[in-house]
Amino acid sequence: MAVTIWHNPRCSKSRETLKLLEARGITPQVRDYQKAPPTMAELQDALMKLGQPAAAMIRWKDTDLPKDADENEILSALSANPKLIERPLVLTDTAARIGRPPETVLEIL
Repeated sequence: MAVTIWHNPRCSKSRETLKLLEARGITPQVRDYQKAPPTMAELQDALMKLGQPAAAMIRWKDTDLPKDADENEILSALSANPKLIERPLVLTDTAARIGRPPETVLEIL
């Protein structure tokens, strides 16, 4: 199974999630999403795999978007400013989970 982590090395939750995956014998593809921002298509794919509204993917404390912003507005903001992406995001071919807490990602493995 292919596993990708949208990783921010400065984030403790992201580092903990990567460490957890590696401890389970999983070598994920690591994507520093701030250096290689996801496209709108990748964000939409991640959203579909996450199975939650776009509002779950955004770090609200770091944005001035209104809480009632629609999915396109949120995805556009995430694409334009990837630091707003809730982290870490772990994706497989069919599912995604936000690693808060890190153990949440085990549900999709």
